[in-house]
Amino acid sequence: MTTRDGADIYPDIAPATPQSEPWITLLPYQRSAIESRSRFTWNCWSRQTGKSFTFSLRRLIRGLARRRHQIILSAGERQSREVMRKVRMHCQAMRIHSTWSDRPVMEGAALQSLEATLPGGVRILALPANPMTARGFTGDVFLDEFAMHRDDAEIWAALFPTLLRGEGELDIASTPRGRRNLFYRMRDNPQFAVSVVTLRDAIEQGLEANERELREGIDDEFAWRQEFCCEFLDEACAFLSLDMIHRCESDAATTSIDWTLLRLHGAEVFVGIDIGRFRDLTAIWLWRRDDDAYTTIGVMTLENTSFDDQERAIVEILSQRAVRRCCIDATGVSLHLSERLVERFGEHSVTPIVFTSATKSRIASTLRIHAERGVLRIPRDRQIVEDWHSVTRTASVTGHPRFEADRQGNSHADRFWAAALGLTAAEGCGPVGADFLTDGQLRFGGAGIW
Repeated sequence: MTTRDGADIYPDIAPATPQSEPWITLLPYQRSAIESRSRFTWNCWSRQTGKSFTFSLRRLIRGLARRRHQIILSAGERQSREVMRKVRMHCQAMRIHSTWSDRPVMEGAALQSLEATLPGGVRILALPANPMTARGFTGDVFLDEFAMHRDDAEIWAALFPTLLRGEGELDIASTPRGRRNLFYRMRDNPQFAVSVVTLRDAIEQGLEANERELREGIDDEFAWRQEFCCEFLDEACAFLSLDMIHRCESDAATTSIDWTLLRLHGAEVFVGIDIGRFRDLTAIWLWRRDDDAYTTIGVMTLENTSFDDQERAIVEILSQRAVRRCCIDATGVSLHLSERLVERFGEHSVTPIVFTSATKSRIASTLRIHAERGVLRIPRDRQIVEDWHSVTRTASVTGHPRFEADRQGNSHADRFWAAALGLTAAEGCGPVGADFLTDGQLRFGGAGIW
């Protein structure tokens, strides 16, 4: 095959002859993948285990058997050409007549699509992955190294309709690349048959590779575990490591608000509130301070709740005897609600905080310092772990720290920021120094605040 300028796209590959040995012997895990009858497959394979080779062969065989077009989306044009090179090798080894062409994805586009036409009019198209190229084609799909695709959510939304006609099939194969991508989130999708092949698995099934040499050569434990052990790691950019978060988990902490404790004379409770309205949750986090330790005694989340209803829920909490101080998000639409709470409880009791790069850095660092010291007790709750672990700390172009978080459903690290605001409320707020008696309802139990 040649391009329009006459350059050879693929190196010459000598066709197999009747006297030659079998072109290649499939390893058990490769044969299992190729022979699978599952409509949707999710495959997490180590580097150097033959993902592209295996699934390009699977799509070739399935395409001919089902007489359906096949679409291969790779991370870029170079990767697309490499996959199609393997398809050509398969065709020659199996003596399948094919014709080859390349053309722009659409008129005037710089991106090229590569196409093989097989017997029966079946076509295999290889395209660089982006939402634009994913539209307009119908057939079975192979997402090659899907964790490496940019705009993966948009690609998925554009691509899925191509599978709806004729019982379309989908193979997803990749090596892990952290947890902030669709490949990671799809691993628990019950509609997909799951296959995980580590380097050690492949060696045990006959792959010729020296595990020790590879491990010593890469000389990077993080890269080794992710690239060859198929572990989904994101600690390089996560503000809080999973290990740090799990060390904070305690059976003594709870997400259910402990109203009895809130009414208890002498207890010290600090509240953090991150306000949301439509897209994000409102999260209210309650910490009880005992000496130098902080235990979670409640986490309330409000979804699609009017500001009036949010105010009523917050007022009920802040009016309890044990609550000493609250820090509340006062950014954007949160400003009015925070001002109303300050007016009701006083500026010494409710502190509005506008989220800027500097303030986010300060309050996030407060939480991390407490976590590193081992003085936090948080509930064993998957959503809390995901929220806390979703926060990343990167540097802006000016060198200042920037905190970001992937959206998990309707949460945008809201529980993390509420917890951090609660700990910020406790800063500089010493223990109660005197006893107070009242026969009325307390707004705050802090010294001198009624």
